[in-house]
Amino acid sequence: MSTGLITLHHGDPVSKARKLIQDHGVHHIPVVSGHELMGLISASDVLRVSFGEAFGTDQRAVDATLDHTMSIEQLMVKNPRTLRKDASVRDAAEILSKGDFHSIPIVDTDQKTLVGMVTSTDLIRYLLEQF
Repeated sequence: MSTGLITLHHGDPVSKARKLIQDHGVHHIPVVSGHELMGLISASDVLRVSFGEAFGTDQRAVDATLDHTMSIEQLMVKNPRTLRKDASVRDAAEILSKGDFHSIPIVDTDQKTLVGMVTSTDLIRYLLEQF
């Protein structure tokens, strides 16, 4: 599980999501209110609405358009599939192996407070350490 996550607040502009993904090389960003998980945004979600990049449009213009036409709450996946922090590696592997998700937010036993994230890459690294 990865901890010390880069997160977005549900009121942040969409351009901030694009910038965090670009600057930090992450593919999934949890959206929070305080420490409570509200949703999840992926690089694919941002790419889907950032069509201007495909036409060589200035990134500032794309950001301005995104920020005025869409909110983080509209873009994020609400109520993403989560696992509690006491779940097993097998539980994570079963979810990730289906291919529907490439990351799973990990929540505290209250099932709301974000404590980490498991990605497909985390799982592969864990398996490599076992052999």
